[in-house]
Amino acid sequence: MQTSFTPEQLRDPDIRESNRILRTCVHCGFCTATCPTFVLLGDELDSPRGRIYLIKDMLESGRPAAPEVVKHVDRCLSCLSCMTTCPSGVHYMHLVDHARRVIEETYRRPLPERLLRRLLSRLLPYPARFRAALLAARLGRRLAPLVPGASMTAQRLRAMLRLAPAALPPPSPMQRPQVHRAAGERRGRVALLTGCAQQVLAPAINEATIRLLTRLGVEVVVAQGEGCCGALDHHMGHHAPAMRLARANIAAWSAEMEGEGLDAVVINASGCGTMVKDYGFLFREEPAPWAERAAKVAAIARDVSEVLARFGYAPAREPPGLTVAYQAACSLQHGQQITSLPKELLQRAGFAVREPREAHLCCGSAGTYNLLQPEIAGRLRERKLGHLERTGADLIATGNIGCLTQLAGGALPIVHTVELLDWMAGGPKPEVLARTRAAQRAAVAGPA
Repeated sequence: MQTSFTPEQLRDPDIRESNRILRTCVHCGFCTATCPTFVLLGDELDSPRGRIYLIKDMLESGRPAAPEVVKHVDRCLSCLSCMTTCPSGVHYMHLVDHARRVIEETYRRPLPERLLRRLLSRLLPYPARFRAALLAARLGRRLAPLVPGASMTAQRLRAMLRLAPAALPPPSPMQRPQVHRAAGERRGRVALLTGCAQQVLAPAINEATIRLLTRLGVEVVVAQGEGCCGALDHHMGHHAPAMRLARANIAAWSAEMEGEGLDAVVINASGCGTMVKDYGFLFREEPAPWAERAAKVAAIARDVSEVLARFGYAPAREPPGLTVAYQAACSLQHGQQITSLPKELLQRAGFAVREPREAHLCCGSAGTYNLLQPEIAGRLRERKLGHLERTGADLIATGNIGCLTQLAGGALPIVHTVELLDWMAGGPKPEVLARTRAAQRAAVAGPA
């Protein structure tokens, strides 16, 4: 693709990088077939190729973002399926993230949307605030169907109330800053990203991760000062808050690296993993020592499945006789290009694993997407649940809290992959497994 940026524009490192990405695109259109919004809506401007044209025009002109650009970029899930499909290696993720930052800096959104985005930015990344908000939302959860109107604001409010869980687990003491010693001889030392929303909604995921790793002889550090990875703000174009959160993590983990050392930064929410693995790029223009520290952190960031495979995960129980439908989170399969490893670990643990049709398409969660674009997210959810249920599996396993939250409440129970692996290695049985078809059949049959 030809571009026409001026020499002055190209002095900006973000413009320079976007120019390089744009010039990589050859207009082939392969990306359209695997883009969820194009598959649903059939609009070229809701495909990666269409958005690339819009972003190119916005950046070259130097004008504020136009409403049409905002509309179609906002509809992008950042699922990155297009990057897996692209034969030319177009790094769409960095391009669309740059576009979102420009939009937030140059476009004034309607007041209700500004307020919602600000609210999400100030609640979701902070566990204490998020927990308080969810407790308040429980009071209004039953009122969600009664919220009047078909406006986007009404749709978003209903989506927020529907997604609020009916009950919240208590905070886990295992997620507090501390060192979890390895069982037996120490074979490795890692830091765990406990995250933000996940540690409130599903602390059992972090608990299962810590049990699994310490059982394998890996010391797990929950570092003082670590927290939200910054992805939620980053994907809304809120650059400064995202960098502030990322900087806190980099400082916390760098202190551990410079102390006793770390073999990895372990991440069990794949959306966070994609973000942390990109810290080196995000901080590339930052002054020393931040650029170097960020690059070092990104270099040792690992999804939990990578670490379990490295340290030789093995089950301790007999196969449970359950079939799992594996929901491949977009941030894992497209963002990190980890596709077979979680399925191999589940099979090693004794589960039969099936994949649904359209496994490459997003479930509609995508960070805050299901709150900001609830209509499209809802259609993608129903499409994904239909394919998962048609596998005939007993339950769904996934590696991302966003997918888990989005797909909860369907016919099949859903659980994080690491909880199943922990159970089969000697940990507690996940409570959600009481809802499997096999468990229900056994309950009806009664004792033998």
